[in-house]
Amino acid sequence: MTTVLVTGFDPFGGESVNPAYEAVKLLPDTIAGARIVKLEIPTVFTRSAEVVEKAITDVKPDIVISVGQAGGRSALTVEKVAINLAEARIPDNDGEQPLDQPLREDGDTAYFATIPVKAMVANVRAHELPAFVSYTAGTFVCNSVMYNVLYLLDRKFPGVRGGFIHVPYASQQVVGKPNGTPFMPLPDIAKSLEYAIEAAVTDDGSAVEGAMGETH
Repeated sequence: MTTVLVTGFDPFGGESVNPAYEAVKLLPDTIAGARIVKLEIPTVFTRSAEVVEKAITDVKPDIVISVGQAGGRSALTVEKVAINLAEARIPDNDGEQPLDQPLREDGDTAYFATIPVKAMVANVRAHELPAFVSYTAGTFVCNSVMYNVLYLLDRKFPGVRGGFIHVPYASQQVVGKPNGTPFMPLPDIAKSLEYAIEAAVTDDGSAVEGAMGETH
């Protein structure tokens, strides 16, 4: 049986919840015949990479998908690339605030996701939920986890595929935020994740799709 490790961050930046892990918790235990293993990870540069590496060692997944919040985006976005840069506009949950530092001294400049990004977006859209390809995972802990996972898969866990999905604010998070702040209801975020994971499990990435829209 295929095993998918799905991680989601704990709350950060003054928020009381993080829709990433809240949505991950709503996922079924099996998607497209694959076993889904759910893991909350800290919104911290150093510890998040360590927690995920231990989980990969213990769980031995076939696919690793990390999920994070991108407040200000209006839909699920599947990330294409992670860069070897830590540039934190705010401290993480341990108070770390690296500026203009490489995530891995011996790492490549960037790594591309090895999950079928466009197929995942297409499957979410096929179920009438919005989704886009994104070409920037930022420079905070989301990019750090995506980069570290792809680095580890490249160096230590060959054959395991990986990638990252950003999700918008959940509806309860925008109460008190400015009118017009983008959000999605948490059940819709969870369903979008489910359809994205379904495509990651069933699509080998060999198909070449057209443009899926993008975020910058």
